[in-house]
Amino acid sequence: MQTSPTKPATRQSRTGTSGHAFRIRLPKSESPASLNATLLLAVVALLVGFGLIMVLSSSAVEEYAAGRSFSTKFLKQLLFAVLGVPVMFAISRIPLRYLTGNLAWVALGGVIVLQLLVFTPLGLEINGNRAWLNFGVTTVQPAEFAKLALCMWLAMMVTRLEPRLEDWRKFIVPLGVPVVIVLGLALGGKDLGTVIVLGALVLGALWFGGIKARYLAVAAIAAVAGAILMAIISPNRVARITSFFSGDCDYEGLCWQTSHGFFALARGGVFGVGLGNSTAKWSWLPEADNDYIFAIIGEEFGLVGATAVILMFGALGVILLRIWRQTESRAGRVIVGGVFTWFTFQAFVNIAVVIGLLPVLGVPLPFLSSGGSALVTTLAAVGLVLSVARENTAREAAAASSPKSNAKPLVKPEPEPLAKSNAGASTKSKARPKAGARTHPKTRK
Repeated sequence: MQTSPTKPATRQSRTGTSGHAFRIRLPKSESPASLNATLLLAVVALLVGFGLIMVLSSSAVEEYAAGRSFSTKFLKQLLFAVLGVPVMFAISRIPLRYLTGNLAWVALGGVIVLQLLVFTPLGLEINGNRAWLNFGVTTVQPAEFAKLALCMWLAMMVTRLEPRLEDWRKFIVPLGVPVVIVLGLALGGKDLGTVIVLGALVLGALWFGGIKARYLAVAAIAAVAGAILMAIISPNRVARITSFFSGDCDYEGLCWQTSHGFFALARGGVFGVGLGNSTAKWSWLPEADNDYIFAIIGEEFGLVGATAVILMFGALGVILLRIWRQTESRAGRVIVGGVFTWFTFQAFVNIAVVIGLLPVLGVPLPFLSSGGSALVTTLAAVGLVLSVARENTAREAAAASSPKSNAKPLVKPEPEPLAKSNAGASTKSKARPKAGARTHPKTRK
């Protein structure tokens, strides 16, 4: 708030005493508010807040049984949420030209280094997947940061390679080699679910960025072939996929998790058993606070709560598409398209696994599942989209305030028809003879 430097005016009050009146100038925002950005923040806040509640509900029993406080995982998730929100707003204030500049190379290089550290003694293997780094205080999953880095890097490369995008031979090497390195390192940790999400993110970002569909179709076929090959060479994955399609599954073996996920959804019914009243989380359902948190939501809030979560992700997707349609720059379109594919595809895979449409892939539910790396990176990705939306709003405001848009067209009066004016003039001349002119009487015949 600033006061005007002008001299204050003296005013006489009703009681006869004099006073001073000051002119106050309120601070102005650099850019006007954006409806899409506001809606995006509202939906993300709902998802994060509801996710914190569900992490507390789904993890309290097992944390207490392990001899820890029942709120241990909740407090960790809350800490990462408190850390992620400032990161989101900080990224949203960075101009897009910096996010898609040399900073994108730094992000991609840092992610590759982190992925290489997974294969050192710092690496941590959980459930057969070597995909985490153990720093003592906390664990970090580099593949989650790879999603964020790929959104920035792909936006930069598509912009720089724009003149060569018509011929695949001119961009396949500079665009494809780094992507293959990132996917290969994630695949080396045997985390097939994350690799599938990364591949979908790359294809979606390039498609929304304007790459020809026939090029992406060939890349998608190659990606599916690679995923099938990696599934075949893993006996555990072969057994899961075979049991999924055949329906013949060992209840106490591979189908334990999926079966108890179904039991939780069935017990929830339409309206659920109430928050905190789930029985599946009492060591019956593995990964209840992570990959299968949607089953706990369905049990405690029923079909109504599960449908509400799906609708929230649908609203998130619609808002991201609105921002994408508003974006004119190719870099911004790649970022928003990549984030849209990331959130919607990952949510679809997670929910499809829980309800039995897909075999178990180990993919968390964005914003809701426990996991610090996933929560911070998803909030940072929202910051990327907010940066794009901020530039869109500033561009539209500048276009609206330009002199061309404010100039009012001059309306010229319509000219009077020539014949009409001439007729009127002759009529007036006949009706009003000139002063001093002689009038001749009519001659009789």
